[in-house]
Amino acid sequence: MNEHQLEVKRTARYFTLGTLNNQTKTIWFVLHGYGQLAQFFIKKFEVLNNESTFIVAPEALSRFYLQGVSGRVGATWMTKEARAAEIDDYIFYLNHLYDTLLHDRDLSGITIHVLGFSQGNATLLRWLNNGHIRYDRVVIWAGFFGNGVADVIDPVRLAHTPTALVYGTQDEYLMQIDLEKYETDIKAAIPHVQVVTFEGKHTIDVDTLKKIAL
Repeated sequence: MNEHQLEVKRTARYFTLGTLNNQTKTIWFVLHGYGQLAQFFIKKFEVLNNESTFIVAPEALSRFYLQGVSGRVGATWMTKEARAAEIDDYIFYLNHLYDTLLHDRDLSGITIHVLGFSQGNATLLRWLNNGHIRYDRVVIWAGFFGNGVADVIDPVRLAHTPTALVYGTQDEYLMQIDLEKYETDIKAAIPHVQVVTFEGKHTIDVDTLKKIAL
């Protein structure tokens, strides 16, 4: 049996809050976690929505039923199957989205924040490692990197970028690992990382989001 690959046209979707115009001073690209949909994920960021902020939530290309063969649907950025091709596909997609929104816009005076949540962190950092997007601040929210940060991005790309690591102290996924080692490993790769914790689980905590957005 021989495996073959074929590039095909796909239709991706993304959701936005706010209006991109001459008053825009801040742009957020926010990448959801495993099993989430962008239309619901972006609602967490409504607290940041104002006349000078534009928020973009891309949705992963692969969707599935969360339980059985019907009901609620979620999306995933990748699986272990055809892994390299899926990574290439979502980087191409995210680059195309970035260009579609910003290619003809003067970005001077605009701050670009990028945030990944859960599975969206590996996606985000691989995207940044590709070197296509301009970013001024990085937020790693509840992200775990089994093979280390350097497996998804050259840490040099973050060396001069304000970077925050945010997680809940009752995060049901991170509690399965050694949290002290988790922090130590990320600090070793990104020495200037700002660690922010909150009392909560594996979620975007709105109050914490407002604080780090300042």
